[in-house]
Amino acid sequence: MSTGMIVRTRIGSWIPGFSRRFTLAFSRLRLEGGQIAQKALAAGVAYWIASSLLGHEQPAFASIAALISLAVANGKEWRQAVELVFGVAIGLTVADLLLSFMGSGTLQIALVVALATGIVTFFGGGALSITEAGVSALLMVILASPSSGASGDRFVEALVGAGIALALRAIIPINPGQTVQKAAHPIFGEFIGVLENIYEALYTSDLEQAEEALRKARQMDSRVGGFKEALDEGYGTVRLSPPRRRALDQLGFYARAADQLDLAVRDSRGLARSAVAMIRVGGENQEPLAESVLELAQAVEALAVYLQDPDHPLDTRGFALKAAGDATVVLHERNDLETNMLVGQIRSTAVDLLQASGMDYSEAIQELNAAVLRSTDERRVAIR
Repeated sequence: MSTGMIVRTRIGSWIPGFSRRFTLAFSRLRLEGGQIAQKALAAGVAYWIASSLLGHEQPAFASIAALISLAVANGKEWRQAVELVFGVAIGLTVADLLLSFMGSGTLQIALVVALATGIVTFFGGGALSITEAGVSALLMVILASPSSGASGDRFVEALVGAGIALALRAIIPINPGQTVQKAAHPIFGEFIGVLENIYEALYTSDLEQAEEALRKARQMDSRVGGFKEALDEGYGTVRLSPPRRRALDQLGFYARAADQLDLAVRDSRGLARSAVAMIRVGGENQEPLAESVLELAQAVEALAVYLQDPDHPLDTRGFALKAAGDATVVLHERNDLETNMLVGQIRSTAVDLLQASGMDYSEAIQELNAAVLRSTDERRVAIR
């Protein structure tokens, strides 16, 4: 296929994809809106209380403590949340005291972090609160002026900020469903990027691009881990906030898709390895398999939309089934090891995407076999 034909094929194939990506970009902004407002409110209210009601001058650390506490407390059990904000307050206070006597510098940073984390450890704090104590102390050393003197104001400001954060967390808890959606977005973006690289590598026999796809695929595990952590935090928020319990169905829906999405992401590594192997041996006529990979990318895009709107699963299933069917037909033309490996990975990824869209395993296999038969029949008709 000529370069011009490849470009036209890609433009025609990705016009619907561009529309879906544009929708997802606005969706990300919408998902962040609630947390942006919550953080702004926490910082403003904490500053106002410390300055207007308590008479502190420039109480920036009330706002800083509020933001840190809000970030670490959301989605945590109450005991964990209190531990974390306690760590924030201790870290700020220890740093403030040492700054007034020792100033700032490399040695002071090490000493402040050691003392802050040691104090929280002495009082039985958990790993998260110990970390937050160290981070807060570090911020204090970097941002505060050593000439301000020790007055205890920092501790009060830290308590004010932490208290405001906990109050807002209880009164206006974040939407756990939106938090999970936000954690899922990077997975889909990176997954699509890997499949795009594989598609282009197969079309152009570009080994370097195939290896780049494999490198990207290996880095996606942390995203999936973050997604599952967001699910756990979402369930924690639901347990602590009765008004948010209506989100249980949505969380359950994401939870059911999570394992299959995890498997599909792992399959992307197998796809990339198979593409590398095929390009290395110089296999011919890779375009049909490249098209199947492109259809998988379209299925992933559609899955991202489907998880936000479960009433429309058909696009995901249609793209995934066509990818598996078209790839399997290639085996009628050649049956070498590299082709079998790549076709197997395409089929495996398609099955995982079908299950992520709500099918059970037996149903997914049944639909895949039917899609293979349809593609085979279409090939026979085309040959005649």
